[in-house]
Amino acid sequence: MTATDRIWLKSYSKSIPHDINIDQYSSLIGFISDNLKKFKDRPAYTCLIGSNQKTLTYGDVDRMSDATAAYLQSLGLQKGDRVAIMLPNIVQYPVALFGVMKAGLIPVNTNPLYTGREIKHQFNDAGVKAVIIAENFANELEKVIKETGVKHIITASIGGMFGGVKGFVINTVLKFKGMVKKFNLPGAVKFPAAIKAGTGKKITEHAVSKEDMVCIQYTGGTTGVAKGAILTNKNLLSNMAQMSAWLADANIKEGEEVMLTPLPMYHIFSFTVNCLCMSNFGALNVLVPNPRDIPGLVDVIDKTKPTLMTGVNTLYNAMLNNDAFRALNFSALKFSVGGAMAIQGPVAKRWKEVTGNELLEGYGMTETSPVASANVVGNVQTGTIGFPMPSTYMRIMDEEGNIQGPGKGHGEIQIKGPQVMQGYYNRPEATAESFTKDSWLKTGDVGVMLDDGAFKIVDRMKDMILVSGFNV
Repeated sequence: MTATDRIWLKSYSKSIPHDINIDQYSSLIGFISDNLKKFKDRPAYTCLIGSNQKTLTYGDVDRMSDATAAYLQSLGLQKGDRVAIMLPNIVQYPVALFGVMKAGLIPVNTNPLYTGREIKHQFNDAGVKAVIIAENFANELEKVIKETGVKHIITASIGGMFGGVKGFVINTVLKFKGMVKKFNLPGAVKFPAAIKAGTGKKITEHAVSKEDMVCIQYTGGTTGVAKGAILTNKNLLSNMAQMSAWLADANIKEGEEVMLTPLPMYHIFSFTVNCLCMSNFGALNVLVPNPRDIPGLVDVIDKTKPTLMTGVNTLYNAMLNNDAFRALNFSALKFSVGGAMAIQGPVAKRWKEVTGNELLEGYGMTETSPVASANVVGNVQTGTIGFPMPSTYMRIMDEEGNIQGPGKGHGEIQIKGPQVMQGYYNRPEATAESFTKDSWLKTGDVGVMLDDGAFKIVDRMKDMILVSGFNV
């Protein structure tokens, strides 16, 4: 397939480039670090716990992640060593993530709700040597820690976001309610102590290239063995550039946007779209630790007045069924993005009626960093997954190995592009099975290409997963 075969380009607005260029950066953390400095005085991440709110500026995150990186290096961890991050959506997450990256280490996002068995598999599969974990989930780690290669543990608490008397009271209440069970992890260091120990220390910088692995992101199938997708600097830089280009007509204002982040950032969708990409605009991420608490989520929306938000179909539907949500003022909201699962027509219709905004559906997977296609702002085709992103190729391949053109038959959706993973970590056979002989990623999803180049999924072959309790 050549550029002339990308008939979907005709549906791009004049503002959206056909291809992206990431020559400016060699590493993801270089890109992030520039944004942290560029928007140093802007609020970057905020989290509300009841009546308490904690906000970190981009400058705060920069300084604290520097200290985290220095501390991790002081432990003797070497370039490329894996560090698991087991945190919900709290402000410590970006500090931990960027600190790990600045230290030249590889973050392994791990669902903090995992059982001991799941933790053991992922840690041993990835070769994890250190972990940054929320205290709420540390008792599960305790059960299997001796069966892993983990040598260093950093614990974070909800109250730790606030510090002082307020933080102490919050942690005490959580323990009283049984939300933080007793645990015993000898040698564990509290996150504030780690940051204090690393403050003022120099970080050893390492040479990096675009082809270097930048994170191991695990797939979330409920059956079979979860596999770690190797995502490179090129993969994530490309996907952020693609999404930034895609929003050319979305009236995004640098340093002014407020992004609601209800989906967990350890999941690839929120990880890339919210945590990483929004830094390019100097946006404020409103972190929601528990999106299943719909009344609490509605209260957060009312207080923070988001201009952008991401979610999944089940979350949008749950909000629409809440009386208080429907009574909110949505004048600040510009658009909402639905991913990770199909957006149902009735949900999209009701969302437009209630909020006055289109619900943009996109498509992707862990293996594509994740965004491969999306509806165009101002040209939403409900029921489709939109058009391939810039520099991205998609095709339909039937069971006989024939490519099905626009308006033709259905087949497997296959993808090529700079955001497609390098492969699965330590799984050469699984990697080989996931690509065609001519190097197209086999998604396992059945779809059709419409006459204008938009794609539509007609059947799903992939395993279902859970995103913070929402079926995906």
